[in-house]
Amino acid sequence: MSGIPAATIDAIYRYPVKGLSPEALPQVALSPGKTLPADRSYAIENGPTGFDPANPQYFPKTRFLMLMRDERLAALHSHYDDGSRILTIKANGEEVIRADLGTSDGRAAIERYFATNFAQELKGPPKVLVGHGHSFSDVANKVVSIINLASIAAIEGMVGQPVHPLRFRANLYVRGWEPWSELEMLGRTLAIGHIRLKVVKRIVRCAATNVDPDTAARDLNIPHTLMRTNGHADCGIYAEVVTGGTIAAGDPIAEADPGMI
Repeated sequence: MSGIPAATIDAIYRYPVKGLSPEALPQVALSPGKTLPADRSYAIENGPTGFDPANPQYFPKTRFLMLMRDERLAALHSHYDDGSRILTIKANGEEVIRADLGTSDGRAAIERYFATNFAQELKGPPKVLVGHGHSFSDVANKVVSIINLASIAAIEGMVGQPVHPLRFRANLYVRGWEPWSELEMLGRTLAIGHIRLKVVKRIVRCAATNVDPDTAARDLNIPHTLMRTNGHADCGIYAEVVTGGTIAAGDPIAEADPGMI
C-alpha cells in the first residue's frame, strides 16, 4: 500500500487474566518493548506446565484455560483491581468468588473455584500463574494487538450477522482504515502522537473468535470463513512499542514519518 490513511483509536482493552473478561481503558501508558500494563498478567494453568515465575518463559495457550477450547469462560464476568490485586468473578449476575491474586491464599481460592466449576475442561489441577512482568500472550514477543473495525464489518458481510468486536480480544480497535488494509502494514511504523508502534506480525485467528462474548455460545466458524473467502485466516496485527507514552480512546493514529521514527 502507498500509505496508511489517518484513523482513530476507537477503544482500548486489556485482559488481566488470560481467558477471562476484557476491561475497557479510557487511556493507557505504553512502555517500549512491553505489552499494555497488566495485559495477560495472570493465567490459569490447565495441568502442570513447569512454569517458573522466577524465570518466566512462553508457553502455548493450550496449556491454560482459554476461549479457543473452553468457551464457558465467556459466561464469567471478571474484574481485576490493580491497587488491591483483587479479582472478582461473577456468574449469572451473582458474585461467585473474590480473592487477592497477590497472596497464595487468594490464588488458592480462585483455583478451588475453577477446580469445582470447570472440572470438565481441566486436564490437571488448575493453578493461578503470575510472572511479575511476564505476559501470557498468544505469542512470545511482548506486543500490542490491533484490530481494524472495518475488517470486522467485512466479516459480518461474510457470515450474514453481527460480529462482536470483542471476539477478537484485541488491545486497540481502530476505526478509519479500509477493510483488510492492516494486513499490508507489516514492517511499517504507526504514530499516535509521539508514540511509535512497529507492526511485526499478522494475527492468525483461532477458534476463540467463534465464541460470542455475550452469550458464551460457539455459534460461528470465523477462521474457516476467512480461509474460504480470503484464502487465509488472518485478521488484525501485532505491533511492538518502540517509543512509549500515554494513548487514549479517540486519539488519531497514522503512519509515522520515516524521518521522525
